[in-house]
Amino acid sequence: MARKTGSHSEITGPRIRAEASRLFARHGFAAVSMRQIAAAVGVQAGALYLYTPDKEALLFDLLKTHMEELLAAWHTEPKGAEPLEALERFVRFHIGFNLMRSEAVFLSYMELRNLSEANFAVIEGLRRAYETELEEILKAGQAAGALSVPDTKLATMAIIAMLTGVNTWYREGGRLSRDTVETIYWDMVRKAVGA
Repeated sequence: MARKTGSHSEITGPRIRAEASRLFARHGFAAVSMRQIAAAVGVQAGALYLYTPDKEALLFDLLKTHMEELLAAWHTEPKGAEPLEALERFVRFHIGFNLMRSEAVFLSYMELRNLSEANFAVIEGLRRAYETELEEILKAGQAAGALSVPDTKLATMAIIAMLTGVNTWYREGGRLSRDTVETIYWDMVRKAVGA
C-alpha cells in the first residue's frame, strides 16, 4: 500500500513539495533521490508518483510555482504614479517577497540546469516577464527624465542580481532589520540609475 493510513492528498502533496524544496536546496537536485523525499515526507517512494511523474517534473513544478507566485504578487502590488515611486516599490517588493522564500530563490538560480529544454524555456519565459516589469519602469523613468542608465536591459539584470543577493547573507534578527535593508538597497538602486 503506497499511502499511509490517515494521509490525505491535500496534505501530502504540499509536504512533498516542501520537503523536495528543502532537500534540493540543501543537497542539490542531483544528489537527492525520490526515496529520500519520500522518507522525509513519511510515505513510501511509490506514493510520490501519485503526485509527480518524476523528479525533474517536481523541480519544474517548484520553480514554476515560485515564478508564478512572484508575478502574481507583483501584479497586486500598488505601483505608484511616478517611475521613481514604482522603482522603489519594485526594490522593496523584490527583497521582501524573496526573503520569505530563500529556498525557492536558491533553486531558481542553481538548479535551472537540471530542467529539460522545454521546461527551461517555460521558466525562462516567466523570468523574462518579471524582468520586463522592471525594465518598463526604467524605460518610463528614462522617458520622464527622472533617471539615466546607459542600457535599460543591462540595468534591469544588474538590479535584480543585486536585490536577489540579499538572500545569500540576510538573517532575520541580524544587525539590520528587513526595512533598513530595503531602505539601504533602495538608496543604492536610486543612485545606480542616476536619480
